[in-house]
Amino acid sequence: MSLDTAARWQFGITTVYHFLFVPLTIGLSLLVAGMQTAWFRSGKPEWLRLTRFWGRLMLINFAMGVVTGIVQEFQFGMNWSAYSRFVGDVFGAPLAMEALVAFFLESTFLGLWVFGWDRLSRRVHLATIWCASIGTVLSAYFILAANSWMQHPVGYRYDPVRHRAELTSIWKVLTNSTQLVTFPHVLFASFLTAGAVLTGLSAWHLRQGHQVDLHRPTARLGLAVTAVSILGVVVSGHLQGQVMTKQQPMKMASAEALWHTENNASLSLFAYGDVNGGRNKVDITIPDLLSIMATDHPSGRVEGVAELQDAYAARYGAGDYTPIMGVTYWSFRLMMGLGFLYLLLAVVAMVRMRRGRLPGRRWLPLALMIGAAVPYLANTAGWIFTEMGRQPWVVFGVLRTADGVSPGVVSGQVWATLAGFTVVYGALAVVALRLFLRYGRADIPDLPDAGAAGPGASPGAGTGTGPSVDSLPSLAY
Repeated sequence: MSLDTAARWQFGITTVYHFLFVPLTIGLSLLVAGMQTAWFRSGKPEWLRLTRFWGRLMLINFAMGVVTGIVQEFQFGMNWSAYSRFVGDVFGAPLAMEALVAFFLESTFLGLWVFGWDRLSRRVHLATIWCASIGTVLSAYFILAANSWMQHPVGYRYDPVRHRAELTSIWKVLTNSTQLVTFPHVLFASFLTAGAVLTGLSAWHLRQGHQVDLHRPTARLGLAVTAVSILGVVVSGHLQGQVMTKQQPMKMASAEALWHTENNASLSLFAYGDVNGGRNKVDITIPDLLSIMATDHPSGRVEGVAELQDAYAARYGAGDYTPIMGVTYWSFRLMMGLGFLYLLLAVVAMVRMRRGRLPGRRWLPLALMIGAAVPYLANTAGWIFTEMGRQPWVVFGVLRTADGVSPGVVSGQVWATLAGFTVVYGALAVVALRLFLRYGRADIPDLPDAGAAGPGASPGAGTGTGPSVDSLPSLAY
């Protein structure tokens, strides 16, 4: 197997594994901040207990995200040094901003939040979790800006002597049109993930009859968040698809197995094709819907794979510019299908919950528990489509993937390190899952004198207004 294929497998597996933790960290940090705000404003001890309970789970997930993300950074230098030299002047800017601004903001205030329960005033302590949450969102923004530049490079010039891209406008990189539709899409997907986990775990407790008065509000909150988030994902995804059609038409064509350019293009629901022959043997479609999605008009023109392949070959030189059709086609459908499936589940659960039918021991709580995995599968499918649909480019239209690998590395080394990562990541996954289940299935402990704290009072020990950190399960492991 070629070096670039081995390097792509390693980076792809590492990225997918890392991104399992990212959406939950983004979404759950904001939800925990919301819970603590509810406690601050109402003084109800139930919200403090929920804040501490879900904050513990957030920290477990955050720690795993940090550990898995570090490996990605090393791979830029180990397996993709040619890519790093070519784009470092551009790509390094948003990544540096993420590390120096967002990550330090996130980690510093998260530390203050963890250790400041009995040291900071209640108002200042609330501010720390909001600052940490904002840092998490900013971190995602800068990283997505770097990825969006790979999808649609702007704000740079090419130096043919040094054979590298040089930054001309960081503002254009940060306000890339691709970035402006990708960021809200990922943010809504993160809320969807967090809401599904919130609902799924709460449903488990409700099904067991554990602390119903505490877990019923979080189940309601999770369902509301998932329902709104799915609608946000759909709208932002539609806008993202239209931008993608203009900037990377081959990705859209491969997502729909559209072999030839059409007006009044139909949306494919199920297709089985002959890749070598460039045709579909079976294709179940909805008339005009693809044109509407791509152009907002039923007779809109959508370019096909064959015509795009000829145009790219004439522009960029001989080569195969078609991604793996089976991967792009089915990952796109898996992403969309799972999203709508969970939307249906959330709506049914919200209706039944309004009628007082939840909690219970019937099928719905079990479905919500299993459904917590749905956003993870949809997120993974979405990123596989996004990245593999760009191939054979690592920077679209500028640098091919095969030209970005490290020249001094052999494929055997890549596979050996991938095997090592698999063992380590497997062990970490077991540890993280055991911790998450251990603390997630535990009862939420009572808070001594919790009701004495009123809005604006200090949460600290020795004040007589709230629980001491020593009397609560520690958030620091």
